[in-house]
Amino acid sequence: MKNLKRYYELHAQPSDVYNALTNKTMIEIWTGEPAEMEPVAGTVFSLWDGSISGLNIEFIENQKIVQHWFFEEQEEDSIVTIKLHQHKKGTSVEVTHTNIPDEAFSNIAEGWDEDYFGSLRELFI
Repeated sequence: MKNLKRYYELHAQPSDVYNALTNKTMIEIWTGEPAEMEPVAGTVFSLWDGSISGLNIEFIENQKIVQHWFFEEQEEDSIVTIKLHQHKKGTSVEVTHTNIPDEAFSNIAEGWDEDYFGSLRELFI
């Protein structure tokens, strides 16, 4: 199991980034795929038409999102924590993803950089 920590800058206010990460319609706009999301702890979520799914654990509006991501046949919890910070250019995002299966690590790391935050950067150009 591996852990990943990444930092990203987005040219948008934390409230706009939070909305893009928690509003079902906004998620579908920047991913181009069906999504399920309700910013309520204990609800199930699904992104990219089910390619990513899990359980929402915690929301602090405009500041923090914590999710449990599901991987097939994994016993340990894979936890994603996204923290949003006001930055002079908009928002600084800190992503921590724990307990990523070794065989999925490179795909997950690339997905964060290219698919997830690459798409968000395009949304906020």
